[in-house]
Amino acid sequence: MEYKKIKALENIYKINFGIKRNEKALVFSDNFNSNTRKIGKLVAETGKKFTESITYYVYPTTGCHGVEPPEDLWAEAFGKEVYAELKEKNLFQNILSKKTTEKQLDDIERTIRKYKDKSVNVVIALSYYSTSHTKFRDLLCRICGVRYASMPLFDETMLTGPMTVNWEKMKDITTQIAKRVNRCQCIKVESGNGTSILLSKEGREAKMDTGIITRPGQFSNLPAGEVYLAPLEGTTTGRLVLEWAPTRKLKSPVTLHLEKGEVKKIEGSEKYISYLEEKFAEKRANRNIAELGIGTNDKASRPDNILESEKILGTVHVALGDNSSFGGKVKTSFHQDFVLFKPTITLIYKKGIKRKLMEHGKLLAK
Repeated sequence: MEYKKIKALENIYKINFGIKRNEKALVFSDNFNSNTRKIGKLVAETGKKFTESITYYVYPTTGCHGVEPPEDLWAEAFGKEVYAELKEKNLFQNILSKKTTEKQLDDIERTIRKYKDKSVNVVIALSYYSTSHTKFRDLLCRICGVRYASMPLFDETMLTGPMTVNWEKMKDITTQIAKRVNRCQCIKVESGNGTSILLSKEGREAKMDTGIITRPGQFSNLPAGEVYLAPLEGTTTGRLVLEWAPTRKLKSPVTLHLEKGEVKKIEGSEKYISYLEEKFAEKRANRNIAELGIGTNDKASRPDNILESEKILGTVHVALGDNSSFGGKVKTSFHQDFVLFKPTITLIYKKGIKRKLMEHGKLLAK
């Protein structure tokens, strides 16, 4: 394997996690395809150079981003004590279907807290379908202090692209954008493809994904590079025009009409519409405008892989569905991002004062 790829793999442990030899690591993938398993094995094998305790686990694919992983993986991550107690209390069915009551969630959290020292220290999630927006990830980070990297759709080309970014420089850019966004009340996003949306961030914090996961409880995508937030539910309005699905360019644009924070109507002739309509029919929460993100990685470039494309410096991504794991109130087993290229972003402050953050994909000075 070429030197650049080996260095990027090693840097996951050295730079991104700063892992110690006595820490326990869990690497997992699903069986979506051979590439997913190949990358998982590669990352796990590399990890043996840096930690004395590393487990690699493969589970049946869940079929959708945001779905809770199977209970066996909970045993690997949280420890057999947590698994046994949750199993005895018959709590897994509601956890996996995202139908836990507040009382049940309190019980789950008490159990996990009791045995939190039994959990792993580091998780590298290489399943094809993302586990970012799951209770599995949230509880590991929030209660057990696990450092967690979510890497859905990851492939080897990323090792010579966005994973070679100057991590400190990107952290600085990401921090500056987050500071500017957090001072505003509303955000307007426009694009030459006809997109024009307005949303409120009142009461919501713009968070950063810098790829540096060295403190307990930190979470990141890898490759990393974004500022993201959960818009206030019920506030997003306008028109979102999609030209790219998560892994391909659409044959013709798909227009989502947004009202009161939800997709109200879809227009277009692309077959991808059938998939969206199917997800919307499953649950109204899947229509929710869940996230606004701004890419900050200058080594990211691929438009046909959402894990990388949403990190491209000078892009915006908008997600539908679940946002409960990063400040929102909507819980559902669905979270899908869509990228806009060369957007214009206007930050709206108190008394209606407006400042452009980005114009046609170019980041503007303060």
